Amino acid sequence: MSTPTETAASPSRWASVELPGRLESRPEISHVLFDFDGTLSLIRQGWPEVMVPMFVEALPRLDGESDEDLRQLVLDDIMRLNGKQTIYQMIQLAERVTERGGEPREPLWYKHEYLRRLDAHISARTDGLARGAIPADDLLVHGVRSLLEHLKARGLHLYLASGTDEYAVKREAELLDVTRYFGPNIYGALDDYKNFSKKMVIDRILLEHGITGQHLLSFGDGYVEIENTKQVGGLAVAVASDEANNGSGRVDEWKRKRLLGVGADAVIPDYRDATAFVDYLLGR
Repeated sequence: MSTPTETAASPSRWASVELPGRLESRPEISHVLFDFDGTLSLIRQGWPEVMVPMFVEALPRLDGESDEDLRQLVLDDIMRLNGKQTIYQMIQLAERVTERGGEPREPLWYKHEYLRRLDAHISARTDGLARGAIPADDLLVHGVRSLLEHLKARGLHLYLASGTDEYAVKREAELLDVTRYFGPNIYGALDDYKNFSKKMVIDRILLEHGITGQHLLSFGDGYVEIENTKQVGGLAVAVASDEANNGSGRVDEWKRKRLLGVGADAVIPDYRDATAFVDYLLGR
């Protein structure tokens, strides 16, 4: 893998962008899809610190199993499903309880319990945003507002799709003052989880606008949106954001490897060079 250097195709003005291979411009791009948590929003930063202990608490122990063994099993399950709707992680938890001889609760119960705990974890952030004590940009991935402004100014159509519940995504988008970039095009998970997926959102974009995947650009830090975009022929940018140190410019190596593994066309640590990079991709 190489980081762009001073060439016609990869100038130093977007030097933080990593390309796994040669990338041609796509002037036909007209629609841009963003994931939410970790891609735009940092409100839920640290969510694994809530989910992992809950899973460990729910799982029956096996003979000889150490705390670290159980924690690693749980973490692997959770991160393998990161980017999908939260309910899928809860379905996995219920299956693990069953295979260990326990009596699981319904996955939806686990989901609601997780959200209750998560809301307590992030309440200082949401309250601070609501009161104006925390500036919205402090909880946006570094540089993303400038990119959103640029994309809107260039006339591109923006969409937001998240594995987080839709009511929460819309509430948090308002707190972060990003709803104005997406308008009605904000989608999230539903309790009736079979009626929502990021793939459904992508298919709907293509169908309603009569376009092909060549017109689609996506940004995400989960494998789902990257994989779904590549499946239709779109261009996918992996946001390997260092959520705990926003603006550090460092890449989260776990995200990077996983997202390159599902075909990401480029990797960025944040959006510091994204405007120049998008201008190159659009070729106009």
